[in-house]
Amino acid sequence: MRDVPEHLPHHPAMDRRRFLLTSLAGALAAPLAAGAQQPPEHPTKVYRIGYLTGNTASASARVLDALRQGLRELGHLEGRNLQIHYGFGEGSPQRLTELAADVVRLNVDLIVASAAGVVAARKATSSIPIVFLSITDPVGSGVVASLARPGGNMTGFSYMGVDLNLKRFELLREAVSGARRIAALAYPKHTLYHRMVEDLRSAAAPTGVRLQIVDVPDGRELEDAFVEMIAGRAQALLVLQKAGFVFERKRIVSLAERHRIPAMYELRDFPDVGGLMSYAADLAHQFRRAATYVDKILKGTKPGDLPVEQPTKFELVINLKTANALGLTIPPSLLARADRVIE
Repeated sequence: MRDVPEHLPHHPAMDRRRFLLTSLAGALAAPLAAGAQQPPEHPTKVYRIGYLTGNTASASARVLDALRQGLRELGHLEGRNLQIHYGFGEGSPQRLTELAADVVRLNVDLIVASAAGVVAARKATSSIPIVFLSITDPVGSGVVASLARPGGNMTGFSYMGVDLNLKRFELLREAVSGARRIAALAYPKHTLYHRMVEDLRSAAAPTGVRLQIVDVPDGRELEDAFVEMIAGRAQALLVLQKAGFVFERKRIVSLAERHRIPAMYELRDFPDVGGLMSYAADLAHQFRRAATYVDKILKGTKPGDLPVEQPTKFELVINLKTANALGLTIPPSLLARADRVIE
């Protein structure tokens, strides 16, 4: 373990959180890039950064690699002149809240927070600078005052996750051209649930597609949701936003495969484990860009003076192996637009 102050009070739960915050750093650390800018022989300061996410370490590895690569290119080398304390909530809001408190107690110079980690970081401190990622609507959710002038101790990168559902719907219809009944797997407690549902209904109406909203409230089994889809004769599936769906991605993909339902997902994590398609902002690109904000803030720029960046790069991923298993022919025009094809 690294950099855990001796004076912190001892508690078994804190030992667990210390492990999550520190010991994973070695397991996740990527090799130093050849030719990366080297820090001075005796750096005047070793910066300390906290990283908070509701996700797991394994699911975060790809974007964290991108963040670290961006930091290395700017001369911030983990283990040399930079220390990162990792907090992975693993789907538990309570654990994430505790991890955020621990990061603040460590008196880090800055916090990078993703998705649910932003909520926890925001509650834990109003003074430590925070660079956020994976927030759909930073202004509407009250995270910042405006995109141009965030104000306060926060800035970062918006995600536009919910805004892209209509594009996902169009891409799914293009991939499964004969589908006349499309189901949408939804979490009714999502803060933007009604907006998502109404947007999809408005998009489906002129196309003649019968949209079936299949709610998965807390406590409902995913298997029951798929039984409802089959009863409704769904020919394709759009999986909407819920952090829990990401944690259950292998089971959701397995159920879609078992019931032979072509499905469109939000994140590339799904096609990576056998899902058919995904479309989203390129998170790895955003995390690498986030390193520039980290660098500026560490050098004295106030986070509130840095405008929130919106995504400029998007990623369509198609799992051709899954399409073949489903007996589905993806149109060549759609394949040509894919940023990544899994074969």
